[in-house]
Amino acid sequence: MKICLNQLINLEFVFLEGVEKLINVGIVGFGTIGAVVGKSLDEGISGLCLVAVASGRKEKAIEAMKQFSNPVDVVSINEVVEQADIIVDCAPKSVFREVAIATLTRGLKLVTVSGAGILANPDIEGVAKKYGGQLILATGALLGLDAVRAAAEGTINSVRMITRKPPNALKDAPYIIENKISLEGLNGAVCVFEGNAQAGAMAFPANVNVAAALGLAGVGAEETELEVWADPHLDRNTHSIEVDSDSAKFSLKIENVQSESNPGTGKITALSVIACLRGMTAPLKVGS
Repeated sequence: MKICLNQLINLEFVFLEGVEKLINVGIVGFGTIGAVVGKSLDEGISGLCLVAVASGRKEKAIEAMKQFSNPVDVVSINEVVEQADIIVDCAPKSVFREVAIATLTRGLKLVTVSGAGILANPDIEGVAKKYGGQLILATGALLGLDAVRAAAEGTINSVRMITRKPPNALKDAPYIIENKISLEGLNGAVCVFEGNAQAGAMAFPANVNVAAALGLAGVGAEETELEVWADPHLDRNTHSIEVDSDSAKFSLKIENVQSESNPGTGKITALSVIACLRGMTAPLKVGS
């Protein structure tokens, strides 16, 4: 038998034998990533219980809840935070600060894939420290961050990342729109951005959160080199990283299958959040 912690509040008597007390989880953002994470929680992740969801598309989220075995209420961000112990941020970067402040000032854990949101709010780590909260950046669509973090304990000489995506995955990025870059009818790969991960994460907030994560794990986003390519010959979102340090030199490449509802997001992004949540209560945890 499983009982969410908030379900115990109004009970006069609780027989704990055979009862698994679960940690309450709330999700903010119920689109490409949030819906997958929510469904996984509904199906069961040991030690965790989905208690509420917030979404900018409330009616769509309510409709999606009809497919859940244990549907939860779709409420405001503050109401989700009031009910949960862990908040999973799957919302657009534009609401990251609101979600982070509401969560961290209550001393709660915030799991996010918005590396761009963290970079855009450099004070947010201090907020977590002040109030006893914790900001957890899931690995998202990138591999090898454990190795990068380990290398950063020594000296990293350079970090370089090359992202290649089909044009349909990049066409709605702010940088592409603001600079009036046409990605239609490409015959070959075109480099649409070259700079550092700090600038890249701001230019492509929904596309290269991986670059922000890489920067935060290693030498910093401003010192992490980044190229973004639109490649019409690809059907997967591809990220390659090269790291040179005093402890190791390594190259890694990942080719992510696109999500059906949002080609700019790889399917593995939602799975990385699920793996992060599962690791919070697992008796054996592999990697960070």
